[in-house]
Amino acid sequence: MMPAGRIRRLRIRIPLLLLTFLSLSCGIGGSDFAGGGTGGTGISTGAISGFGSVVVNGVHYRTDGDVGPRFVTKKMSNGADKSGRMDNVVFAVGMVVTVRHGTGDNNALEIEYRDNLQGSIAAKVSGTENLLEVLGQTVVVDDVALFARLQRNDIVEVSGFVDDAGRIRAVSILPVSPSAREFEVKGFVSESSSTGFRLGPLPGGSGITVMVSYLPGGPANGMYLEVVTTDREPVGGVITATRIAKLAARTEFPDGTPVDLEGLVTTPWSGSENDLSFAVEGKRVRWDAGTGFDGGTRNDTQQTNRRVQVQGSETGGDLSASRIIFR
Repeated sequence: MMPAGRIRRLRIRIPLLLLTFLSLSCGIGGSDFAGGGTGGTGISTGAISGFGSVVVNGVHYRTDGDVGPRFVTKKMSNGADKSGRMDNVVFAVGMVVTVRHGTGDNNALEIEYRDNLQGSIAAKVSGTENLLEVLGQTVVVDDVALFARLQRNDIVEVSGFVDDAGRIRAVSILPVSPSAREFEVKGFVSESSSTGFRLGPLPGGSGITVMVSYLPGGPANGMYLEVVTTDREPVGGVITATRIAKLAARTEFPDGTPVDLEGLVTTPWSGSENDLSFAVEGKRVRWDAGTGFDGGTRNDTQQTNRRVQVQGSETGGDLSASRIIFR
Protein backbone atom coordinates (compact mmCIF):
# COMPACT_ATOMS: atom_id res chain seq x y z
CA MET A 1 0.00 0.00 0.00
CA MET A 2 1.02 3.65 -0.31
CA PRO A 3 2.48 5.02 2.92
CA ALA A 4 0.93 8.26 4.20
CA GLY A 5 2.57 11.44 2.96
CA ARG A 6 4.31 9.74 0.11
CA ILE A 7 5.80 12.16 -2.40
CA ARG A 8 6.37 11.63 -6.10
CA ARG A 9 9.15 9.12 -6.37
CA LEU A 10 12.40 9.29 -8.26
CA ARG A 11 12.62 6.10 -10.24
CA ILE A 12 15.85 4.20 -9.88
CA ARG A 13 16.60 1.37 -12.27
CA ILE A 14 18.94 -1.57 -11.92
CA PRO A 15 20.19 -2.20 -15.44
CA LEU A 16 22.52 -5.06 -14.54
CA LEU A 17 19.54 -7.28 -13.84
CA LEU A 18 17.49 -6.30 -16.89
CA LEU A 19 17.80 -8.65 -19.81
CA THR A 20 17.10 -8.09 -23.48
CA PHE A 21 14.26 -10.53 -24.09
CA LEU A 22 13.81 -12.47 -27.31
CA SER A 23 10.46 -12.23 -29.04
CA LEU A 24 8.48 -15.37 -28.33
CA SER A 25 6.12 -17.37 -30.47
CA CYS A 26 3.44 -19.37 -28.72
CA GLY A 27 1.39 -21.00 -31.41
CA ILE A 28 -0.72 -18.14 -32.74
CA GLY A 29 1.29 -17.31 -35.80
CA GLY A 30 3.43 -14.32 -34.75
CA SER A 31 6.81 -13.73 -33.20
CA ASP A 32 5.69 -11.08 -30.73
CA PHE A 33 2.56 -12.47 -29.14
CA ALA A 34 1.57 -13.77 -25.73
CA GLY A 35 0.32 -17.26 -25.03
CA GLY A 36 -3.39 -17.89 -25.39
CA GLY A 37 -5.93 -20.49 -24.39
CA THR A 38 -9.48 -21.63 -24.92
CA GLY A 39 -11.09 -19.81 -22.04
CA GLY A 40 -10.76 -16.71 -19.90
CA THR A 41 -7.76 -14.41 -19.97
CA GLY A 42 -4.09 -15.19 -20.09
CA ILE A 43 -1.73 -14.13 -17.30
CA SER A 44 1.88 -13.04 -17.68
CA THR A 45 3.93 -12.15 -14.61
CA GLY A 46 7.48 -10.85 -14.76
CA ALA A 47 9.69 -7.77 -14.74
CA ILE A 48 8.95 -4.85 -17.04
CA SER A 49 11.82 -4.55 -19.52
CA GLY A 50 10.54 -1.64 -21.61
CA PHE A 51 7.63 0.42 -22.81
CA GLY A 52 5.63 0.75 -26.02
CA SER A 53 3.15 -0.19 -24.66
CA VAL A 54 4.46 -2.40 -21.77
CA VAL A 55 7.03 -5.15 -22.38
CA VAL A 56 6.92 -8.17 -20.05
CA ASN A 57 8.50 -11.58 -20.74
CA GLY A 58 9.56 -10.44 -24.21
CA VAL A 59 6.03 -9.50 -25.28
CA HIS A 60 4.72 -6.02 -26.10
CA TYR A 61 1.35 -5.78 -24.36
CA ARG A 62 -0.86 -3.15 -25.96
CA THR A 63 -2.57 -0.70 -23.62
CA ASP A 64 -5.22 2.02 -23.86
CA GLY A 65 -5.35 3.71 -27.29
CA ASP A 66 -2.99 1.14 -28.83
CA VAL A 67 -5.85 -1.36 -28.49
CA GLY A 68 -8.67 0.95 -29.58
CA PRO A 69 -9.83 4.56 -29.28
CA ARG A 70 -12.06 3.91 -26.25
CA PHE A 71 -10.07 1.11 -24.65
CA VAL A 72 -8.75 1.72 -21.12
CA THR A 73 -6.32 -0.71 -19.51
CA LYS A 74 -6.90 -1.07 -15.78
CA LYS A 75 -3.64 -0.11 -14.06
CA MET A 76 -3.18 -0.95 -10.39
CA SER A 77 -0.17 0.12 -8.33
CA ASN A 78 0.04 -1.16 -4.75
CA GLY A 79 -3.75 -1.29 -4.53
CA ALA A 80 -4.35 2.17 -6.06
CA ASP A 81 -6.27 2.42 -9.33
CA LYS A 82 -4.24 4.59 -11.73
CA SER A 83 -6.11 3.78 -14.92
CA GLY A 84 -5.97 6.52 -17.54
CA ARG A 85 -2.39 7.52 -16.73
CA MET A 86 0.56 6.89 -19.03
CA ASP A 87 2.19 3.48 -18.68
CA ASN A 88 5.63 4.90 -17.85
CA VAL A 89 4.12 7.20 -15.22
CA VAL A 90 2.41 4.38 -13.32
CA PHE A 91 5.14 1.76 -13.82
CA ALA A 92 8.93 1.63 -14.13
CA VAL A 93 11.40 -0.70 -15.81
CA GLY A 94 12.27 -3.48 -13.36
CA MET A 95 8.92 -3.58 -11.56
CA VAL A 96 7.56 -7.13 -11.33
CA VAL A 97 3.98 -6.97 -12.58
CA THR A 98 1.07 -9.22 -13.49
CA VAL A 99 -0.55 -8.65 -16.89
CA ARG A 100 -4.01 -10.04 -17.64
CA HIS A 101 -4.52 -10.07 -21.36
CA GLY A 102 -7.09 -11.22 -23.88
CA THR A 103 -7.18 -14.82 -25.05
CA GLY A 104 -4.90 -15.19 -28.04
CA ASP A 105 -3.90 -11.53 -28.18
CA ASN A 106 -1.67 -8.95 -26.51
CA ASN A 107 -4.39 -6.57 -25.36
CA ALA A 108 -3.64 -5.77 -21.72
CA LEU A 109 -6.93 -5.80 -19.83
CA GLU A 110 -5.19 -5.13 -16.50
CA ILE A 111 -1.65 -4.55 -15.29
CA GLU A 112 -1.08 -4.92 -11.56
CA TYR A 113 2.04 -3.98 -9.63
CA ARG A 114 2.59 -4.89 -6.00
CA ASP A 115 5.98 -4.42 -4.37
CA ASN A 116 7.56 -7.08 -2.17
CA LEU A 117 7.97 -4.62 0.68
CA GLN A 118 8.29 -0.99 1.72
CA GLY A 119 10.34 -0.13 4.76
CA SER A 120 13.41 1.34 6.39
CA ILE A 121 16.87 -0.08 5.75
CA ALA A 122 17.86 -1.54 9.11
CA ALA A 123 21.24 -2.93 8.02
CA LYS A 124 23.58 -2.80 5.05
CA VAL A 125 26.24 -5.45 4.46
CA SER A 126 28.69 -5.43 1.56
CA GLY A 127 30.62 -8.45 0.38
CA THR A 128 30.42 -11.10 -2.30
CA GLU A 129 26.75 -10.18 -2.33
CA ASN A 130 25.53 -6.74 -1.30
CA LEU A 131 22.69 -7.12 1.16
CA LEU A 132 20.07 -4.93 2.81
CA GLU A 133 17.82 -5.84 5.71
CA VAL A 134 14.32 -4.36 5.54
CA LEU A 135 11.54 -5.39 7.98
CA GLY A 136 13.33 -8.62 8.78
CA GLN A 137 13.76 -9.54 5.11
CA THR A 138 17.04 -9.79 3.21
CA VAL A 139 17.34 -7.91 -0.09
CA VAL A 140 20.14 -8.73 -2.55
CA VAL A 141 21.29 -5.69 -4.57
CA ASP A 142 23.37 -6.49 -7.65
CA ASP A 143 23.75 -2.88 -8.79
CA VAL A 144 26.95 -1.80 -7.00
CA ALA A 145 26.48 1.93 -7.67
CA LEU A 146 22.93 1.89 -6.34
CA PHE A 147 23.98 -0.09 -3.28
CA ALA A 148 26.66 2.53 -2.53
CA ARG A 149 24.05 5.31 -2.58
CA LEU A 150 21.64 3.59 -0.22
CA GLN A 151 22.07 4.34 3.48
CA ARG A 152 20.80 2.92 6.72
CA ASN A 153 17.37 4.38 7.65
CA ASP A 154 16.55 5.18 4.02
CA ILE A 155 12.97 4.15 3.28
CA VAL A 156 12.68 2.11 0.11
CA GLU A 157 10.22 0.15 -1.98
CA VAL A 158 11.57 -3.14 -3.31
CA SER A 159 10.40 -5.26 -6.23
CA GLY A 160 12.15 -8.43 -7.31
CA PHE A 161 12.29 -12.20 -7.46
CA VAL A 162 12.59 -14.57 -4.50
CA ASP A 163 15.53 -16.98 -4.33
CA ASP A 164 15.79 -20.40 -2.68
CA ALA A 165 16.84 -18.86 0.66
CA GLY A 166 13.76 -16.62 0.77
CA ARG A 167 15.77 -13.51 -0.07
CA ILE A 168 14.45 -10.86 -2.44
CA ARG A 169 16.76 -10.32 -5.40
CA ALA A 170 15.90 -6.74 -6.27
CA VAL A 171 15.15 -5.73 -9.84
CA SER A 172 13.70 -2.35 -8.81
CA ILE A 173 14.37 -0.20 -5.75
CA LEU A 174 12.54 3.11 -5.37
CA PRO A 175 12.93 5.71 -2.63
CA VAL A 176 9.92 6.48 -0.43
CA SER A 177 9.27 9.76 1.38
CA PRO A 178 11.21 9.96 4.67
CA SER A 179 7.98 11.24 6.27
CA ALA A 180 6.31 7.83 5.79
CA ARG A 181 4.95 6.41 9.05
CA GLU A 182 3.49 3.13 7.83
CA PHE A 183 5.44 0.31 6.19
CA GLU A 184 4.47 -3.04 4.74
CA VAL A 185 5.81 -6.47 3.86
CA LYS A 186 4.18 -9.31 1.95
CA GLY A 187 4.59 -13.05 2.29
CA PHE A 188 3.23 -16.45 3.23
CA VAL A 189 1.99 -17.31 6.74
CA SER A 190 3.53 -20.12 8.78
CA GLU A 191 3.53 -21.11 12.48
CA SER A 192 0.25 -19.28 13.05
CA SER A 193 -0.95 -18.98 16.66
CA SER A 194 -3.39 -16.95 18.74
CA THR A 195 -0.87 -14.12 19.10
CA GLY A 196 0.80 -13.97 15.71
CA PHE A 197 2.61 -15.84 12.94
CA ARG A 198 5.75 -15.98 10.88
CA LEU A 199 5.88 -14.34 7.44
CA GLY A 200 8.25 -15.08 4.56
CA PRO A 201 8.49 -14.81 0.76
CA LEU A 202 8.37 -18.59 0.23
CA PRO A 203 5.42 -20.87 1.08
CA GLY A 204 5.65 -23.48 3.81
CA GLY A 205 7.79 -21.40 6.15
CA SER A 206 11.00 -22.15 4.24
CA GLY A 207 13.75 -19.58 3.89
CA ILE A 208 13.94 -16.27 5.75
CA THR A 209 10.89 -15.40 7.85
CA VAL A 210 10.04 -12.71 10.38
CA MET A 211 7.82 -13.04 13.44
CA VAL A 212 4.66 -10.90 13.31
CA SER A 213 2.76 -10.01 16.46
CA TYR A 214 -0.98 -9.81 15.74
CA LEU A 215 -3.25 -9.96 18.79
CA PRO A 216 -6.54 -10.64 16.94
CA GLY A 217 -4.97 -14.05 16.27
CA GLY A 218 -2.97 -15.62 13.49
CA PRO A 219 -4.46 -16.16 10.03
CA ALA A 220 -4.37 -19.61 8.42
CA ASN A 221 -1.01 -21.10 7.51
CA GLY A 222 -0.28 -20.81 3.80
CA MET A 223 -2.17 -17.53 3.31
CA TYR A 224 -0.43 -14.80 1.35
CA LEU A 225 -0.71 -11.51 3.25
CA GLU A 226 0.23 -7.87 3.28
CA VAL A 227 1.29 -6.87 6.78
CA VAL A 228 1.18 -3.17 7.67
CA THR A 229 3.28 -1.93 10.58
CA THR A 230 4.56 1.30 12.09
CA ASP A 231 7.77 -0.46 13.16
CA ARG A 232 10.81 0.71 11.22
CA GLU A 233 12.54 -2.58 12.00
CA PRO A 234 11.85 -5.70 14.07
CA VAL A 235 12.05 -5.28 17.84
CA GLY A 236 13.50 -8.40 19.40
CA GLY A 237 13.00 -10.12 16.06
CA VAL A 238 9.30 -9.22 15.96
CA ILE A 239 7.26 -6.67 14.00
CA THR A 240 3.84 -5.64 15.29
CA ALA A 241 1.08 -5.57 12.68
CA THR A 242 -1.44 -2.74 12.81
CA ARG A 243 -3.50 -4.50 10.13
CA ILE A 244 -3.27 -7.31 7.62
CA ALA A 245 -4.87 -7.97 4.24
CA LYS A 246 -5.17 -11.25 2.34
CA LEU A 247 -3.81 -11.06 -1.22
CA ALA A 248 -3.31 -13.45 -4.12
CA ALA A 249 0.34 -14.39 -4.59
CA ARG A 250 1.74 -13.70 -8.04
CA THR A 251 2.22 -17.46 -8.48
CA GLU A 252 -1.47 -18.17 -7.78
CA PHE A 253 -3.65 -18.71 -10.88
CA PRO A 254 -7.19 -19.94 -11.64
CA ASP A 255 -7.26 -23.53 -12.88
CA GLY A 256 -6.93 -23.83 -16.65
CA THR A 257 -5.46 -20.34 -17.10
CA PRO A 258 -2.73 -19.85 -19.75
CA VAL A 259 0.30 -18.59 -17.80
CA ASP A 260 3.67 -16.99 -18.57
CA LEU A 261 5.72 -16.91 -15.33
CA GLU A 262 9.18 -15.43 -14.82
CA GLY A 263 11.19 -16.13 -11.69
CA LEU A 264 14.03 -18.03 -10.03
CA VAL A 265 14.31 -21.77 -9.48
CA THR A 266 13.81 -22.23 -5.74
CA THR A 267 13.51 -26.03 -5.68
CA PRO A 268 15.57 -27.66 -8.44
CA TRP A 269 14.68 -30.81 -10.33
CA SER A 270 16.01 -33.81 -8.41
CA GLY A 271 17.00 -35.61 -11.60
CA SER A 272 14.42 -38.31 -11.05
CA GLU A 273 12.59 -39.52 -14.17
CA ASN A 274 9.59 -40.23 -11.94
CA ASP A 275 9.16 -36.56 -10.99
CA LEU A 276 9.78 -34.15 -13.86
CA SER A 277 9.29 -30.99 -11.85
CA PHE A 278 10.94 -28.04 -10.14
CA ALA A 279 9.65 -24.94 -8.35
CA VAL A 280 9.70 -21.21 -9.15
CA GLU A 281 9.22 -19.14 -5.97
CA GLY A 282 7.63 -22.25 -4.46
CA LYS A 283 5.30 -22.82 -7.44
CA ARG A 284 5.55 -26.39 -8.72
CA VAL A 285 6.32 -26.55 -12.45
CA ARG A 286 5.89 -29.86 -14.29
CA TRP A 287 6.98 -30.81 -17.79
CA ASP A 288 6.60 -33.83 -20.09
CA ALA A 289 7.95 -35.17 -23.36
CA GLY A 290 6.17 -32.44 -25.33
CA THR A 291 7.69 -29.52 -23.39
CA GLY A 292 10.14 -27.35 -25.30
CA PHE A 293 13.35 -26.01 -23.73
CA ASP A 294 14.98 -22.80 -25.02
CA GLY A 295 18.44 -21.56 -24.00
CA GLY A 296 19.16 -24.78 -22.13
CA THR A 297 18.04 -28.33 -21.46
CA ARG A 298 15.94 -29.95 -18.76
CA ASN A 299 19.17 -30.54 -16.80
CA ASP A 300 19.41 -26.78 -16.30
CA THR A 301 16.36 -26.99 -14.03
CA GLN A 302 18.75 -28.57 -11.51
CA GLN A 303 20.43 -25.16 -11.05
CA THR A 304 19.09 -23.37 -8.00
CA ASN A 305 18.29 -19.67 -8.57
CA ARG A 306 18.48 -20.02 -12.37
CA ARG A 307 16.27 -17.35 -13.90
CA VAL A 308 13.56 -18.93 -16.04
CA GLN A 309 10.40 -18.12 -17.92
CA VAL A 310 7.71 -20.81 -17.92
CA GLN A 311 4.86 -20.87 -20.43
CA GLY A 312 2.03 -23.27 -19.79
CA SER A 313 -1.28 -23.60 -18.00
CA GLU A 314 -2.46 -23.95 -14.41
CA THR A 315 -3.43 -27.56 -13.72
CA GLY A 316 -4.64 -28.57 -10.27
CA GLY A 317 -2.32 -26.20 -8.42
CA ASP A 318 0.74 -26.92 -10.57
CA LEU A 319 1.98 -25.14 -13.69
CA SER A 320 2.07 -27.58 -16.60
CA ALA A 321 4.85 -26.27 -18.86
CA SER A 322 4.61 -26.24 -22.64
CA ARG A 323 7.82 -24.21 -22.91
CA ILE A 324 10.66 -23.40 -20.50
CA ILE A 325 13.06 -20.58 -21.41
CA PHE A 326 16.36 -20.11 -19.57
CA ARG A 327 17.70 -16.61 -18.98
